[in-house]
Amino acid sequence: MSSHEDLVDEIEDDSGPHEECGVFGVWAPGEDVAKLTYYGLYALQHRGQEAAGIAVSDGRRTVVFKDLGLVSQVFDEQVLSSLRGHLAIGHVRYSTTGSTTWENAQPTFRTTATGSGLVLGHNGNLVNTAELREEVSALSGRQDTRRGEVQASTDSDLVCELLAATAADIGVEEAAMRLLPRLRGAFSLAFADEQTLYAARDRHGVRPLVLGRLERGWVVASETAALDIVGASMVREVEPGELLAIDADGIRSSRFAAPEPKGCAFEYVYLARPDTSISGRSVHATRVEIGRRLSQEAPIEADLVIPTPESGTPAAIGYAQGSGIPYGQGLVKNAYVGRTFIQPSQTIRQLGIRLKLNPLRDVIRGKRLIVVDDSIVRGNTQRALVRMLREAGALEVHVRIASPPVRWPCFYGIDFATRAELVASGLDVEGVRRSIGADTLSYISLDGLIAASEQPRTRLCTACFDGDYPIPLPEEARLGKHLLEDLVRAPGHTPSVDVSGAASGDPGPVSVPSDPVAASWGAAGALDRP
Repeated sequence: MSSHEDLVDEIEDDSGPHEECGVFGVWAPGEDVAKLTYYGLYALQHRGQEAAGIAVSDGRRTVVFKDLGLVSQVFDEQVLSSLRGHLAIGHVRYSTTGSTTWENAQPTFRTTATGSGLVLGHNGNLVNTAELREEVSALSGRQDTRRGEVQASTDSDLVCELLAATAADIGVEEAAMRLLPRLRGAFSLAFADEQTLYAARDRHGVRPLVLGRLERGWVVASETAALDIVGASMVREVEPGELLAIDADGIRSSRFAAPEPKGCAFEYVYLARPDTSISGRSVHATRVEIGRRLSQEAPIEADLVIPTPESGTPAAIGYAQGSGIPYGQGLVKNAYVGRTFIQPSQTIRQLGIRLKLNPLRDVIRGKRLIVVDDSIVRGNTQRALVRMLREAGALEVHVRIASPPVRWPCFYGIDFATRAELVASGLDVEGVRRSIGADTLSYISLDGLIAASEQPRTRLCTACFDGDYPIPLPEEARLGKHLLEDLVRAPGHTPSVDVSGAASGDPGPVSVPSDPVAASWGAAGALDRP
């Protein structure tokens, strides 16, 4: 691993998984749709920090502006004022398929055979990308290029290509009704031609997507917090298996698949903003309740409950309420440390986590601490944190985690590490405790997490905790670069995934396609990015 990747392990908060994307769409004649989209993306920035883009249509043509970086880095007043129209699609990206390149920034754009434009933004991850790539190759008649253009390497790109290929003959709406049932995996989509805004959500509703009302139009967004920011009132969630079309004729709803809800449980734990609501349940209230239940499931005598800011804060408040132990701020977070592309010196690398978190020594010294965090993925951040708290004078450090152990990779749009890197995959709780150096370690139970969400267990995807994947995965040759070996060879775990031949011991040599699309599932490229 390069020194740059070492820095990623140590400095960046790798205990927190990264969600793939946030999408935003607005249809509002007479409004400044580019600026509305800019603010909507600002509210969704936590869902992706690699790239941002906005596409705007004025009814005759579509203009796309996108680049690598944060929303505030990509757009300025001059750019936004040049994006004029009545309809816009916005996107923030954190890649789970495809590398970090300009081509892979979204919204992705295609021109149909009739010359109209089609733009698309996608949150989620498909599991039949290889099949879709073969369809695209068959359409173009060439194996590796499409019309000789420089092409992106994402599942979103393929969906846009397939939509554009058939829209010229039958229209975008009908093309979507035919294509969407063939997409397998998690997808919340916002897409548009020059006239109409579309929104669609996979039949399992793995990733969130909501519909909001403006005085002069409509908004779709990944989270309700984005509706709040732009002054839209929440209407409802886009239903699993539903396609919405919004244009001058109003709003139309079609069903392309029977709903089988499997909302992502990790949205409640970490991914969504605390001021968002999912399925009618406040994310903040869920996290506080998780902490309260955690205090009952894993009590310990201590002097102070402190969060790992910011994601551990609501659960720490709940733990303090449930235990009667005072809540305090023992760590200060630097809000301005994001992803770094500067090669560090050895001296700076040794600072590690201190670039992001620094202890309040007068609060910590001589105390028995309960530290509440949202999750443990690799364990590097918690290890550094425990060491830092002890150096600051903590007598005891008891770690409490507001999610069950993350043992399985996500194939539906979360950038977790590969199976081999998930610390809880190869170690039991005591092993993880020793690994991070805590005095005690406890996680919320899966039952406790589900109860706090107030959702029926049957309506949640908990695959990263229990390995029960609700959407069947493809055969191993199309599973990705690293994940097959991790799924079948990790000690002490029997895959509950239908991976043909995997149960009979060592599968032998793993055949991995060289194609950048087919070989980039879930978090397969998690360590390959800067």
